[in-house]
Amino acid sequence: MDLSSLLHDLHLLSSEKPLPPSPLPSITELLARLTEKLIGASSDSDTSSLIGCVERLFQTADPDWLFSLTSVNEEGEEEELQSAYRSLISALIGCADLPLCEDDSAPAPAAYQSIPSRAIQVCSVLRALLGAVGNWEGTGLLLRVAPPVCVFAVTHFQDQVWTNPPSRAAAQSLQEALLRAGGWRDSAHLLVGDGRQREGGEEGGILRGVLDVLQPQLTKDSWQQCVAVKLVFSWTLLQLARPSLSLHLPRLLPPPLLFNDHYRPENCMLGVRCLHHIILNTPAADLRQFNRADVIYQALFKHLFTTETTVIQLALSCLLDLLLVLEKPPSSLDPSLSRRKPCLHDDVLRLVLVHMEAENNVALRRVYASVLPLLVDRMGVAVCRHLLRVERVVLGYLEVRDPPEETSRLKVLKVLQRITRAAWPRMQRPRLHVLLRQLLQLLVDVSSDSQLDVSVRETLMREATLCVQLLHACSPGDVQTVLLQVDSSCCSPEVLGCLVRGDEDAVGDVS
Repeated sequence: MDLSSLLHDLHLLSSEKPLPPSPLPSITELLARLTEKLIGASSDSDTSSLIGCVERLFQTADPDWLFSLTSVNEEGEEEELQSAYRSLISALIGCADLPLCEDDSAPAPAAYQSIPSRAIQVCSVLRALLGAVGNWEGTGLLLRVAPPVCVFAVTHFQDQVWTNPPSRAAAQSLQEALLRAGGWRDSAHLLVGDGRQREGGEEGGILRGVLDVLQPQLTKDSWQQCVAVKLVFSWTLLQLARPSLSLHLPRLLPPPLLFNDHYRPENCMLGVRCLHHIILNTPAADLRQFNRADVIYQALFKHLFTTETTVIQLALSCLLDLLLVLEKPPSSLDPSLSRRKPCLHDDVLRLVLVHMEAENNVALRRVYASVLPLLVDRMGVAVCRHLLRVERVVLGYLEVRDPPEETSRLKVLKVLQRITRAAWPRMQRPRLHVLLRQLLQLLVDVSSDSQLDVSVRETLMREATLCVQLLHACSPGDVQTVLLQVDSSCCSPEVLGCLVRGDEDAVGDVS
C-alpha cells in the first residue's frame, strides 16, 4: 500500500475535518490528526484499525518526510515535531493503559483481559517508529520519545496479571529495539549513558525523562492508583549504581519511603529493597547529608515491631548496612571508650533480644537467630551491656528443637562462642554453670535424637563442644567442677568423647 492510499484510509476512519488536498500534508499536522483520532476512537475496532494504519505509515513513509524540517525556524519546528511525536506516542500507549485501582484494591483479573492483545499492537507500531528513527541522523527526537517507550516496555515485559507470554515477548522486543535505535549497550546504559554530553542535555541517557514520566503518578495520593508505576520505578532504580544513583538521589529517595510506609507487606518489602539498593550504591556522605540516613533509619526501625517474617528479614538486613553509614560499629572503637553512651547498634540489638525472648513463631525465631551473630560481632566487648538478655536468649533457644536444619540452635551457639571470646572476664559463676549445664543437656539430647540428619547432629555437637572448650578456657576450675558431677552412665560414648577433648586450642582462641 502506497502512502497516498494509506492517507486516504486514515481519512475514511473519521468523517471529521478532511485532510488537506496536498498528497503529502505537513507531518506535524498529520501526527496531530492521528493523535486526535486515537484519543477519540469510539470502539475497539476503530482503535485497532488506527493503530495498524499508524504502523504502516512508519513502515512505508520516507524518513525525509517523517522527520524533516521545512521552515527557516528550525529550532521552533523541531520542538513542534518532537512534541507531536511525543503526543502520538502517549495516545498509542493510552490505548493499552491499565485500569486504575479504586478503594485501595487492585482491579479483578478480568479487567486486564484486553490489555495483552492491545499491548502487542502498540509494541509493534512503536518498534516500527523506532526502526525509522534509528535510521535517521538526529538524536534529539529519539531522546524525546525514548522515556515513555521505555516505561511502556518495562510495564509489559514483567510477569504480572496484565501480561501473558506473547505480550511479554513483544514488550521485550520493543525494549531491545529501543536499545538498538540509540546504540545503548544495556538498560543501565540506556538510563545514564556514558557521561558524554549529547543533544538534549541527558549525556546520552534518559533517566531524567523516565522520572518525568513517572513523577505525576508517584505522589503520596496517586501512586496506589496504578499498580504498575511502583514496579517500573523499582526496575529503574535497580539498574542504577555508583556514581549515577547519587546524582539523582533527591528524586529517587522519596518514592521508596512512600512504599515502605504502606501497610501492605508487598509494598513494604518493595520499599525496603529499594532503600537497601540506595544505601549500597550511595556514598555515606551523601546519605548523611540533609539527615537522609536518619530518615531512612526511622522508616526501617519501625518494621522491627511487625510480625511479617519477610518484612523483618529485609528490614534487619537493610538496617545492618545503614548502621555502618550512621556510626562506626562499637567493636571498631578504642576499648577505653567502652563506657560511652549507647548507640544505634545498642538500640537494634536490644529490640532484637527483647523480641527473641518472647517469640514463638518458628520462622521469626530463625530470622532473629540469623542476624544475632553479626550484631554481636559488631558490638564487640560492648555486648557486656546486653549480657543478661543474650544469656536468656541463648538458654531459651538451645532448649527448643528447630528441625530439620536446626538453624536457630546453630546460630545461638555461634553467638555464645562470640560473646565468650569478647566478654570472657564476665563469663564466671553462676553464669558459667548455667550455660555449661544447658550445653551438656544439648549434647545428650542431640546424641540420642534419631530424627536428626547425621551431618546436622555432627555440626551441633561440634559447635556445642567448642562452646564448652571456650568456657573451660575462661574458668578451668569451675568447668571441671561441673563436669565431675556428670553421670557417665547417662552419656553416650559420643558425648563423653566430646567432653574429654583437649582445651589447648580454646585457650588460644580466648586470649
